[in-house]
Amino acid sequence: MPNIDTTRASKSRLKESFFSSINFIIQNNIFIEAFGGSGSMGLEALSRGAKKSYFIEKDKNAFKVLSENIKNIDEKNSKIFLGDTFEILPKILKELRLSEDAKLIIYLDPPFDFRENMQGIYQKCFDIFENLKENKNIEILCFEHFSNFNMPEKIQNFEILKSKKFGKSTLTYYGLEND
Repeated sequence: MPNIDTTRASKSRLKESFFSSINFIIQNNIFIEAFGGSGSMGLEALSRGAKKSYFIEKDKNAFKVLSENIKNIDEKNSKIFLGDTFEILPKILKELRLSEDAKLIIYLDPPFDFRENMQGIYQKCFDIFENLKENKNIEILCFEHFSNFNMPEKIQNFEILKSKKFGKSTLTYYGLEND
């Protein structure tokens, strides 16, 4: 992990719970880790059978660590982007929406919204999905967020499947609503 204030490590029990929850759908699908940090979630997804992992990280120091981790673990099946999640993720989703051979598992772990200059970050994440025109290949949309934040029941045509609290962090899972 980079030694900076802009990233935080996901707790090991949170990580294990997440992968236990998605274990039945990760095989041969695509994992996207927005706000990638060290890349621990996307790299773990690859080790559990994901076809490919995409990583987005804005902080240059964290990006260096992420790049090194990918290089040492699975460079062939990783695609890494340096830049703003709010600009890059919509482009990735647009590119992958035409890909019918794999479902997408999207993991977003933005900085907590009470950090300096981070107010409104959750809403900006929701807006990415509110503005999607086609999203039928998104299987799971998962947010790691501050436990005191009230997540919306729906984001476009995604609805909460479940939430699980781990101290100050909570995982909230969304899936396409049933027609």
